[in-house]
Amino acid sequence: MNKRTKDIVGELLKTEKPLTIAGLAKKFKVSERTIRNDLNSINDWLDQNGLSLITLGSSGRIDYKPEMEEVQKFVLENDFYSYKLSKEERKMLMAAILVSSSQYTTLASMADLLFVSRVTVINDLDEVKRLISDQGLQVISHSNKGLRVEGPESRKRRMLLLMNRSQREFGQLDFAGTTLSHLMGAQGEEQEIIRKIISEQEHANKSFLTDDSFHELMVYLGILLKRVRQGEFVEPQKDIHNVRYPMAAGILRYLSQYCQVVVTEEEVRYLGTLLASLRYLKKDDFNSDIVKTQLITRQFIEAVSRTLELDFNDDYVFYENLSNHLQSIFESSDILFRENPVLRQILDKNRQIEAAVDTNKDIIEKYIRRPLSGVELTYIAVHICAAIERKKNREVAFHVILVCHGGIGTSQLLLERLKKYFNFHIVDVMSAHEVKRINKDQADMVISTVRLPDCELDCVVVTPSLDDTDYLKVGRLIDDIRSRKNLPPRMEKREITAKGLMNRLKPLIRDYKDGNVEILLEKIEDAVNQYFCVEEDHGVQFAPLLHHLLTADRIRLDVECGDWREAVRASAECLLRDGVIEGRYIDAMIHNIEENGPYVVISPGFAMPHDAVDAGSLKVGMNLIRLKEPVLFGDEESVPVRFVCCLSAVDHDRHLKAFFHLVNLLQDPQFKEMLEQAGSSAEAADGIRKFEYMLDD
Repeated sequence: MNKRTKDIVGELLKTEKPLTIAGLAKKFKVSERTIRNDLNSINDWLDQNGLSLITLGSSGRIDYKPEMEEVQKFVLENDFYSYKLSKEERKMLMAAILVSSSQYTTLASMADLLFVSRVTVINDLDEVKRLISDQGLQVISHSNKGLRVEGPESRKRRMLLLMNRSQREFGQLDFAGTTLSHLMGAQGEEQEIIRKIISEQEHANKSFLTDDSFHELMVYLGILLKRVRQGEFVEPQKDIHNVRYPMAAGILRYLSQYCQVVVTEEEVRYLGTLLASLRYLKKDDFNSDIVKTQLITRQFIEAVSRTLELDFNDDYVFYENLSNHLQSIFESSDILFRENPVLRQILDKNRQIEAAVDTNKDIIEKYIRRPLSGVELTYIAVHICAAIERKKNREVAFHVILVCHGGIGTSQLLLERLKKYFNFHIVDVMSAHEVKRINKDQADMVISTVRLPDCELDCVVVTPSLDDTDYLKVGRLIDDIRSRKNLPPRMEKREITAKGLMNRLKPLIRDYKDGNVEILLEKIEDAVNQYFCVEEDHGVQFAPLLHHLLTADRIRLDVECGDWREAVRASAECLLRDGVIEGRYIDAMIHNIEENGPYVVISPGFAMPHDAVDAGSLKVGMNLIRLKEPVLFGDEESVPVRFVCCLSAVDHDRHLKAFFHLVNLLQDPQFKEMLEQAGSSAEAADGIRKFEYMLDD
């Protein structure tokens, strides 16, 4: 931004008298509208940093109670507000404003956005038009409406993408860079969705982008989202064969699904052309043995559950967080974790947790072939403490105010995560600047994503993703409140009725016209989850469930095999036939068991052979066989294996939910009995589906 905006902040900080918009307009010799735009820009930064916002009272009075020290430090030490656009940056931004708009743009609006005079915009206009013309586009002028760019949509997007490359010369906090990023489209949560989609499709298509190309693709998909939502679609493309078409189709299929936009075949073809122009490399930092890591995690959780006599096997958050943490340990023999005094205090009060970790650490150490350090053991113990926190008694319904400056989407995600693991009644959701209106009797505590120095209620600051450390912080505050206050039992009632649920489902069923029953089931499942306030797990939002993978055509019963090697081959036949794996994957699975032993036996009588994702795995898949006669996978004293389920994984996440559900179901004797007694593949598949829906994770 410009010097004027910085000076306005200075006026707000130093004045002891109320300021008005009219007074500032007179002081800086600009219009009141310009001052309002300046205040909006200042508020944008304040909101991003969790600071108090500027509000307007009657007659244009400006009300502001700043966190004086933090704002002063920023204004004095950071040159963001004093940034002055060069002529080249100004021309680039003017071109970007025109090209990214689907409407006419006035000279005055551009002048206000760039904090320059209308005369400056007029003086730059001819050069801006030439800049746009060089890309095969034309600026059309209308006397009453302003300016508009005409030409092929693909060229407009290409020009925005080219300008993004030049943006990297400017820092992220520069006005030029932030303004251009805003014009590009996707922000915040949608950026993370785009990142996950690209990463998944990289692994699915075995095509890994360089960092620069990955960033460029993210930017383009943000542009695509914004343009499509404006009603601007790519023109017809030549129907030519492109090796990147499957990757483009996969990316846009999920993008349209999770970002609620409609994309055309032409969009897929153009994206395929763009993908073909990007740079790729062999990704070498991905842990291809992630399935082994997840199996070791499962064995460790089961062992700790037995030691502590607490069942953690149904806590998916614990399983996912701990497997991710152990992966970081496995990937490096000299990885360093920082000592954390807060975590040390927590564990000093939970010596039995550390003892349980120490008792079972050999499960991990045997796999990584080295001792775990004291700090590594501490962090593992913290994950267990967080899991215990989630299991605590829920007899008191705490009344909670949620403060979140990240927008409705972020607050809703945080709210659902909290309600899932704590008996909370959320009495209000508000922004940081509204905290002053909190009534002390309104709630028991405040949970906030930003620091609230003036909050009179007990308050804890957490991250929006609510990690294990945050669970512990919330739990400690709950314990503290319990010790200080005599809170009455509050069993909050939820009005959930059969009629209410059916009212949600009837429109779905009446409107259903597709022939694919799975689509209807997914819609019903979404509606049921929303009705019961069940959180969608964003970490695995692209992952199939167990019954999606183990369908009737992926189950064979009473297969005859002479030994475990034949059983492994038989379990993989269908996956090989359907192009889920390559032939070399079967040999790799057998070699894995020969080298590492029968750790693939994940439950007595049940084995899950697999190998690294780069050993010939092409798609996510499972195939289950029930042997006519059990075979041994280990020594003579081990339990013979009756069921063999071949797993094909392509990355860290996609198979995780299905695998987690399977290992939990295998602890249920009735589930195993169902598999034993099933008279057909269809009956077994239906049983898997029914048992899986009864899980509560």
